[in-house]
Amino acid sequence: MAGKSNKGRGKRGSHNASNSSNPTETAVLSDVPVKDNIENASESAKPEATDVSAADESTVADSVVKEQESAQKQGDLQLYPVSVKTQSGEKLELQLNPGDSVMDIRQFLLDAPETCFITCYDLLLHTKDGSTHHLEDYNEISEVADITTGGCSLEMVPALYDDRSIRAHVRRTRELLSLSALHASLSTSLALQNEMLQNKAASSDNLKTEIPELDGLGYMEDVSGSLGNLLSSPQKDIKCLESIVFSSLNPPPSYRRLVGDLIYLDVVTLEGNKYCITGNTKMFYVNSSTGNTLDPRPSKASSEATTLVALLQKISPKFKKALREILERRAAAHPFENVMSLLPPNMWLGSFPVPDHKRDSARAEDALTLLYGSEPIGMQRDWNEELQSCREFPHTNPQERILRDRALYKVTSDFVDAAINGAIGVISGCIPPINPTDPECFHMYVHNNIFFSFAVDADLEQLPKTRAEANSKTCSTGTLHCSVEKSSDSLPCGGVNGAKDDSSSSEVLTNGVDITQDILPETQLAENEQATYASANNDLKGTKAYQEADVSGLYNLAMAIIDYRGHRVVAQSVLPGILQGDKSDSLLYGSVDNGKKICWNEDFHSKVLEAAKRLHLKEHSVLDGSGNVFKLAAPVECKGIVGGDDRHYLLDLLRVTPRDANYTGPGSRSCILRQELITAFCQARAAETSKSKETSPQGADTAADSQNVTDDKQQDLPKEEVSEEVKELTAASAEVSDSYEEIVFNPNVFTEFKLAGSPEEIAADEDNVRKVSLYLTDIVLPKFIQDLCTLEVSPMDGQTLTEALHAHGINVRYIGKVAEGTKHLPHLWDLCCNEIVTRSAKHIIKDVLRDTEDHDLAPAISHFLNCLFGSCHAPGGKLTANSTHSKPPKREHSGHQSSGKHSRGQARWKGKASSRKSLPPFMNMSSETLWSDIREFSLVKYKFELPEDARSQVKKISVLRNLCQKVGITIAARKHDLNSTTPFQTSDILDLRPVVKHSVPVCSEAKELVETGKLQLAEGMLSEAYTLFSEAFSILQQVTGPMHREVANCCRYLAMVLYHAGDLGGAILQQHKELIINERCLGLDHPDTAHSYGNMALFYHGLNQTELALRHMSRALLLLSLSSGPDHPDVAATFINVAMMYQDIGKMNTALRYLQEALKKNERLLGEEHIQTAVCYHALAIAFNCMGAFKLSHQHEKKTYDILVKQLGEDDSRTRDSQNWMETFKKREIQMNAQKQKGQSMNAASAQKAIDILKANPDLMQAFQAAAIAGGSGSSGMATNRSLNAAMIGETLPRGRGVDERAARAAAEVRKKAAARGLLVRPHGVPVQALPPLTQLLNIINSSGVTPDAVDNKDGDGAKKEANGLPPNDPTDAQSNQSTQPVQEANAPVGLGKGLASLDSKKQKSKVKAGA
Repeated sequence: MAGKSNKGRGKRGSHNASNSSNPTETAVLSDVPVKDNIENASESAKPEATDVSAADESTVADSVVKEQESAQKQGDLQLYPVSVKTQSGEKLELQLNPGDSVMDIRQFLLDAPETCFITCYDLLLHTKDGSTHHLEDYNEISEVADITTGGCSLEMVPALYDDRSIRAHVRRTRELLSLSALHASLSTSLALQNEMLQNKAASSDNLKTEIPELDGLGYMEDVSGSLGNLLSSPQKDIKCLESIVFSSLNPPPSYRRLVGDLIYLDVVTLEGNKYCITGNTKMFYVNSSTGNTLDPRPSKASSEATTLVALLQKISPKFKKALREILERRAAAHPFENVMSLLPPNMWLGSFPVPDHKRDSARAEDALTLLYGSEPIGMQRDWNEELQSCREFPHTNPQERILRDRALYKVTSDFVDAAINGAIGVISGCIPPINPTDPECFHMYVHNNIFFSFAVDADLEQLPKTRAEANSKTCSTGTLHCSVEKSSDSLPCGGVNGAKDDSSSSEVLTNGVDITQDILPETQLAENEQATYASANNDLKGTKAYQEADVSGLYNLAMAIIDYRGHRVVAQSVLPGILQGDKSDSLLYGSVDNGKKICWNEDFHSKVLEAAKRLHLKEHSVLDGSGNVFKLAAPVECKGIVGGDDRHYLLDLLRVTPRDANYTGPGSRSCILRQELITAFCQARAAETSKSKETSPQGADTAADSQNVTDDKQQDLPKEEVSEEVKELTAASAEVSDSYEEIVFNPNVFTEFKLAGSPEEIAADEDNVRKVSLYLTDIVLPKFIQDLCTLEVSPMDGQTLTEALHAHGINVRYIGKVAEGTKHLPHLWDLCCNEIVTRSAKHIIKDVLRDTEDHDLAPAISHFLNCLFGSCHAPGGKLTANSTHSKPPKREHSGHQSSGKHSRGQARWKGKASSRKSLPPFMNMSSETLWSDIREFSLVKYKFELPEDARSQVKKISVLRNLCQKVGITIAARKHDLNSTTPFQTSDILDLRPVVKHSVPVCSEAKELVETGKLQLAEGMLSEAYTLFSEAFSILQQVTGPMHREVANCCRYLAMVLYHAGDLGGAILQQHKELIINERCLGLDHPDTAHSYGNMALFYHGLNQTELALRHMSRALLLLSLSSGPDHPDVAATFINVAMMYQDIGKMNTALRYLQEALKKNERLLGEEHIQTAVCYHALAIAFNCMGAFKLSHQHEKKTYDILVKQLGEDDSRTRDSQNWMETFKKREIQMNAQKQKGQSMNAASAQKAIDILKANPDLMQAFQAAAIAGGSGSSGMATNRSLNAAMIGETLPRGRGVDERAARAAAEVRKKAAARGLLVRPHGVPVQALPPLTQLLNIINSSGVTPDAVDNKDGDGAKKEANGLPPNDPTDAQSNQSTQPVQEANAPVGLGKGLASLDSKKQKSKVKAGA
């Protein structure tokens, strides 16, 4: 809802525009969501689209600008102005849509500075005809009156307070008086600083401030030292009051309650006066109490007001002034910086030195009411009922779908939030269990209508045998399945949410594995060591899959997994009726005793079958223990239950995809394939069958490729094939869809369940699963490894590597294979090794934390980190004791392990009773034992043998960052000497936070729009792409609000489209939004955030704000050094971009330093013959060319040419381009030598003359610059100077993972398509513009003696254009560049603007890169 509020604030949008450097660009475009009738918008775009193909160059930009305007009009058509009269009589105007609910209006008013402190009011709607309507919160405006006719107004009427609303009012007031909720992005402050500097410069009339050199290289050399630079110093809070607290006179005595007193507050103002304030049902006033006695009489008649803020303004002038400052500061921030982020990421670094902890009685009051996530007053939320009723919302048209998605998103997010708080309470032991008589590891908890259970391994032999047999628990982890009562008849299935307590049976079911008496306990232990964590994960994945299948009438529970302090807690909404035990026959489908007895129901089966079709599961027959045959379409151990609300619930979805046939040994029961792989496999097979129908059998290749079309990054095909491949697939989709549906898998093969059906059928089912498992190892993995090597996929850190693996359908257990395949590329080998070490260390530290008492947590974590990164020895030769710590599930160890190892989670329970006199267990760990455990774990889990020198070779900062993020640790952001023996002190450990996995739904509709938009962008259809991305952005704004990763994606693509259309100001606006969202939703140092800073820098550079651009680049390099470390090709690519910027401002020495660093990196990481290395050589050639060292240029370009010939062949356009460059440099070298002999004093003199004239007349110079900037706006109506060296930004977008490369390739694609249609698109998509006056001046000066260089330069450029497939039609290119670098021309040959050279190098680089 907050997301929609932006549209109601046209006036607040205006400050956005001022941040961008072009005042004419309106912020409304981005802030007004384009509403549902976007169809009209796309209609209006159609005629323009046809123009694009026929018109001249400027039309592309024009059409997008028109597109923006039409989108804007679309939005405006839907929004109607309604005036609001506030309680104080002020008027303000809101832009409302008839579909807005009254809750939305309240949210808009809460965001408006005039009304943000009013919380308790009724809304009256006055219509044109004089009638008045009282608005209820859940009404839509259209239900009450028609605001489209105009003449409507709203009035805010004070309502009466009650206990709940008055406390909410006080809390809201406190929130307003603090700026802690404002998350200022570094980018915003950089832009503001830059603006101030520019204003200063303008007032003091000096020509140009010197751009300082930034220390980007330093970050790479000393990564540990740069930790302190990541966090910006916290904002200075503005103080409004000394204190405001609930008075100790509360609660009001009964005789005062009866006259309306609700609350007493003690306030100390900045002036030092103390007041006691009474809040009653109507208002707040200052009473006459002094000292310790209540005197309820009002002290002065004037001191009363309906809101607390209004009263404080009356009694304290300093408060009034400070409040104004706070509201101004909030208004100056970007709107996205004010929005709350629902599930913010854990920050692994905390400020150092640690800020002082100051008294804050308000904070203390909140903390002392230990609620663990439940509401302070009023009833608890029934999460399950809310979730299921949202799911039952109608969803036939787009508006209904948006409302439904939004409700689901809101409920699920709130549930996850409450689950985290509840889990902390459970793990801290503050919430009592519902089954206190059972062993503690089986305890279950219900708090705030959420069910919590530990995902523990049932090490049953640790419990006394008699006890174990008496209880015979079904401890099916990951779900709430331990029985509550001994007698199984008191509960529907003897358990919570459908777990069965089969007390008579002699088997103990652990984790869904049927362990009969003759199986050794060691085997059981080995199987369970990891399986519990995995099965909880699998259950969450299964639940997500069924939610996405979205079959009406089939329901799932809300679910979240919380890892905290070494424990894994599973939180689920409570199944209706399960705790009352009112239905004995509620299990209708599936089995609770591992297939001995299977239930089946026709109605239930039809629903499960419908879901199975969408999930590619096969309907198949299984036998139960008595030999009866049942037809199931789901895994045997799932449970279909009818809840007390008569809804059909499906639980325990541990195996929604089949077992991985490559992992069938003991302990691999929970190794299942990923849903993405199944989808990719089915599409590949379907494409294969359709192709074999049409053409000769080429299907095998398609099988390898077509899977990638579904990949959400869509970056796996060579650029030329993307669109064709997609076209073919869509064309064939009609017949494909049938065959696509037909590919189904039996989820119960390779399990212990008995399958019915003929042996042939079972063999075929098994063969099907084997095929998809082989497809994973033989096609998907090699393709993925190849993409990594060609930098098609370029993960930066553990998290992005995991995401890339998952997007391709590869499980992380295959990471060892990926590491083996990328051994020859150091950065990938390091990345995989680091991830394996981190994951192994994570499992070990979880065991350590689980066995650690509260008071030992910080010492235990710092000791563990010291063992990992330093070298610690165990005290007094107790090395062997470490076997009590986590050992990987290796069968040979399980024998001695089971006797010595505490039951997971039992140590914590035991420790409370007996205080330990000996050393705490974590002290027995030493570096040697820890590293041998890590080696062993990686061997068993990832089938990967860590190299001998792994301990010294791991990238320590990357591993530290990754481990802290995975475990939830926050450490002090100071320089840690990771080479010392003990790098960490106990005081460095600042926090331990829960880490969450959840199933918050995504908006599928917006996702589809973005996918289509990407294809349009690749086709060069800019206006269509713009419409699609804007629509996706608008839908997501309404569903998730702005703080969401998908919204950031839309903003990035919108920035791309605007950039290609030549609208740099608009691009910066969108890019800035993406940057803020990434910082808030992904974390300050996430690779995506680094790429956002890089893109911002390139856009700013395009607007000639090079200093601002370099500051952003500096930040990008700092973030890259933390996430990927200095050794990564992306760092080298960023270095090249920084070099270009320095080159364009004439700092050639710095530029060369960066280029040489980039070259060294690429040669070391990728090899001397990689295309990226050729890119570096080419950039160096261009740089030397700018310095007039043509001989060196020629030598470096020769190296580029040799590499390209070897990699691409002589006929490739890029190779030919390189050849042209060589010839040009050669010519220039010959000419220069010829000039030397002729005596080039005349030329030098004329060049000097130009420079002298400009130096002598700075004012003239400024006038020309201003004219150039104003004159350059051309046809798109934007007052920004799109000079040529702004040109290449899009193409040199930093080579990020996924989408950024696709965009770079899309840019090349745009040009190609346009050229094919005969469209004259400039290489950078900027319309042709008139010659700026400054160039004319230079021409006049130089006309006395035009040098051969200048002429040749134009020819070279023409040749370049022809090589690009563009006619050499624009001779202004050569000169117009000089307009941007008038003064620093001195050291380049006359007539050769550096801008041109850098531009061409960028072109060249991006072309080479696009094919990389």
